[in-house]
Amino acid sequence: MPRGAIGQHTGSTAQDLGEQGMLNTSSARRGMVVAPHHLAAQAGLSVLRDGGDAVEAMVAAASTVAVVYPHMNGIGGDGFWLIAEPGQAPVAIDACGAAAAGALPELYRANGHAVIPSRGPLAANTVAGTVSGWGKALEVSRRWAGGGSGGKPALPLSRLLEDAIHYAREGMPATGGQARFTADKRPELEDVPGFAPIFLPGGAVPAQGARFRQPALAASLERIAAAGVEDFYRGDLARALAAGLQAAGSPVALADLEAHHAREVTPLSVRLRNASLYNMTPPTQGLASLMILALFDRLGVTEAEGFAHVHGLVEATKQAFLVRDRHVSDPARMAVDPFHFLEEASLADLAGRIDPERALPWPQSGPPADTIWMGAIDGQGRAVSFIQSTYWEFGSGVIAGDTGVLWQNRGSSFSLDPAAVNALVPGMRPFHTLNPALARFDDGRVMPYGTMGGEGQPQTQAAVFSRYGLFGQSLQTAVTAPRWLLGRTWGAASTNLKLESRVDPAVIEALRAAGHDVEVVAPFSDMMGHAGALVLHPNGTIEGAFDCRSDGAVAAF
Repeated sequence: MPRGAIGQHTGSTAQDLGEQGMLNTSSARRGMVVAPHHLAAQAGLSVLRDGGDAVEAMVAAASTVAVVYPHMNGIGGDGFWLIAEPGQAPVAIDACGAAAAGALPELYRANGHAVIPSRGPLAANTVAGTVSGWGKALEVSRRWAGGGSGGKPALPLSRLLEDAIHYAREGMPATGGQARFTADKRPELEDVPGFAPIFLPGGAVPAQGARFRQPALAASLERIAAAGVEDFYRGDLARALAAGLQAAGSPVALADLEAHHAREVTPLSVRLRNASLYNMTPPTQGLASLMILALFDRLGVTEAEGFAHVHGLVEATKQAFLVRDRHVSDPARMAVDPFHFLEEASLADLAGRIDPERALPWPQSGPPADTIWMGAIDGQGRAVSFIQSTYWEFGSGVIAGDTGVLWQNRGSSFSLDPAAVNALVPGMRPFHTLNPALARFDDGRVMPYGTMGGEGQPQTQAAVFSRYGLFGQSLQTAVTAPRWLLGRTWGAASTNLKLESRVDPAVIEALRAAGHDVEVVAPFSDMMGHAGALVLHPNGTIEGAFDCRSDGAVAAF
């Protein structure tokens, strides 16, 4: 019997994909993991092979991807989970850190800042929550292990972090993306405290394929493996993190770490014609992701890839983003219940504002981001949709002392305007582009799906789900097919509609004629995100698809 199946991107062009038949969807029955880096997918698969469940596999994949894809995410960032167990309502985990007690608007004004800087110590102004999310998710897993499904013993944390520790200590080949983004962002990061010694070893950008080690991060991961995730917030590692951050000039202090806890919450949900969709609650843009598909479902589009499909999703995106930008914040200060916008009357009203022939003028803009999405399904049918991020590529750039932990800059999305929806207030959580998605179809299929890509996350989710879930494309085709992006991401300044060049030229011209400000970009563009999806069928077959825009893989057995 083969040990497993790995599907991995090999740098194919659009023509290659057609000629080589690479759009075949991977399938298996015992378990599957999809990730934007093949070593993370294999780390999750190895845990499934050792009897672990989908959550345990995801912790292994999450810790590994934090090491091998350091420009995209890390343990100094935030994370969100959707977890679905057969026969039970899905649960969500919010592992988002709040603004530090010392992160006051006066601090920034005293340092000559009219806005929060995007890099450096003052950008590192929120607690990193993702490690706490691993712990909260493992609590869910232990409920299964204790007698819910299978009664298996829980795997030790040292086993789950094994691959991550190995790759951090012994090194792994730097990806092309790491090399490219390190070179691109070097001018704004090389003088940030702690960045250069790790990410510019010997004063040089690591070349693609060069061995890249992170021994200090390995030691921190070993500490977590031995002492537990709590040590990151209320132990020796927490004290080291806080001391390093304070020495660098960050407002994050030990008391901020000690006050942090991940939350288990009820996810947002909405009905489509053939499925129930689930996504994260605020402060994420999960509401927008659900609204886009719910609005599009009410437009009566009957086939994929034509003008009506792309135009309909773009216009639904505009309506959803208008709601998001006016209302979504830390739930503690939202005046409107987000479920209100998912009620039929509200959706019908917004759908009625969409012109099927003309584009709504679009002056809006959004932030860039760097993120990873991953999915896992185990042999018991438990599914996980997971996302973690340090916000921009390499986050704040700050390394917390000698811990090797790169800290996020998520709090740079706060505003210093006290009247803003996301005004900086200590203890408040920042707005998040992160949002993992999951669907339960009426016929019994379960689909975790998602992507990185900041402003593009809800749009890519809509493209992938609509193609597979509404129009019947194969899962891999739905992920690989040409995509589009309305607004900013990856540092782009423009807010127009960007389409990959593989989109039908007739559709591109029809969109222009309808009033869209169109820009054609590369056939497989990073700005379109690194998507992935898994589907568990009622007969036990699991399908998976990865994104050829990433270094990703589907790993299964």
